[in-house]
Amino acid sequence: MFLLLSILVAVLPVSTEGGEIMWGTVAKPHSHPYMAFLKIYRIESGKYQCGGFLVEKDIVMTAAHCRGSNTSVILGAHDIKKLNNTQIIPVIKSISHEDYNNVTHANDIMLLKLERKAQLNKAVKTIALPKSQDWVKPKQVCTVAGWGDLANCTLPNKLQEVKLEVQESDVCQKLSQSYDNTTQLCVGNPKEKKATGKGDSGGPFVCNGVAQGIVSHQLCTKKPPRVFTRISSFIPWIKKTMKLLQQP
Repeated sequence: MFLLLSILVAVLPVSTEGGEIMWGTVAKPHSHPYMAFLKIYRIESGKYQCGGFLVEKDIVMTAAHCRGSNTSVILGAHDIKKLNNTQIIPVIKSISHEDYNNVTHANDIMLLKLERKAQLNKAVKTIALPKSQDWVKPKQVCTVAGWGDLANCTLPNKLQEVKLEVQESDVCQKLSQSYDNTTQLCVGNPKEKKATGKGDSGGPFVCNGVAQGIVSHQLCTKKPPRVFTRISSFIPWIKKTMKLLQQP
């Protein structure tokens, strides 16, 4: 499927094990109407892509490491090579978490203000966010979608989806001393050939219709699990930041 953390993937050596992972399957068209495809331009590295999701008509949530100097959001897409009936909206302002750490990827969350409000329809909808007390627990199985790398390292045109299982925190803590279960989720069964890939960063981890996580990064192995941002831990920050973005 698609979603890995781009920065870590870039420095990891190519592994034959990577080809063994079965990322996911093609999603039913517009079955994830909250999905946003982010076209990002970075002065230092050029073009880049991420996922994101519509949380208000003019606000998209994504990962902080998906920040760029120029970003456009595509809503209502299934096949990103066929953009008929999609909405392409520039980002006019972005606010990433003030404590985001670009080494450990702690607090990997960002909100984007769109130039105009999206027109909601069958293909474009907002998604609900959790309450602060919501807590995704181990063994829970949720869905993630995106246009990131497939198992053969090529980028798909059509949206992919995969169901992933939340792991006990010690599974990720054994792989990373910086893993923090209070603000992060450990996602993906190491025994299953299912995971996110490069380009899926910023996409939502959806449990029962609620966006509970944000695809953040992989650990020291190409195999699962991955680390996702735990959205419920950031609800006060999200509310405060949305108010700032809505100011004239």
